[in-house]
Amino acid sequence: MTGLPAVRLRSNATSLLDWRRQVAALYARVRACADPADGHRIWQSGRNHLLRTHPESPLPPARRASFSAVPVADYDPSLRFVVPVDRNVAPARVEMATGTDGVVPLERAGVVHLAGVGDLDVWWLASYGGGIFLPVRDSRGDGATYPGGRYVLDTVKGADLGGDDGYLVVDLNFAYNPSCAYDPAWACPLAPPGNTVGVPVNAGELMPLSRG
Repeated sequence: MTGLPAVRLRSNATSLLDWRRQVAALYARVRACADPADGHRIWQSGRNHLLRTHPESPLPPARRASFSAVPVADYDPSLRFVVPVDRNVAPARVEMATGTDGVVPLERAGVVHLAGVGDLDVWWLASYGGGIFLPVRDSRGDGATYPGGRYVLDTVKGADLGGDDGYLVVDLNFAYNPSCAYDPAWACPLAPPGNTVGVPVNAGELMPLSRG
């Protein structure tokens, strides 16, 4: 038959499943910690282990043997928020092209108001399975944070810090670099305008060493 798109075998499906399971288990351990700073240390160690050793790591294979750790800012308890999702906002939808997931449709679920930081749109992944997506792009111009923004929550991929009864735990200390920060071959959803704040966010993962 002609006119049909080429089909390829998704040969890394079980490996990708294992990555997702390990990320979800890591965040479950974080949520179980009574002290968020202890959870942050567990998260750092777990993230670095996955980046260094897992076949689905966004680090190019040639760089994994020499990789030690992503630079991370010291834990700042003032940047942890447990906040309601304000749904008194206009509806909005964005569609983001990615390298591996095609076009990702996102619908605004509300806004969180973070004292001293600013407002961030909360997005719902409007495709099978769904999930909350909350990126943040700060105003640092010194190259210390990824210029396209970092992810704080991406629950469909296991990055879930908790919250209930309409509240979310938004802890900016857990902001992490998207895959494209490690390898330009990746195309990642970046922070929309409603997820840009006018202050530096001196927390979470900082820019890795050279991607070359």
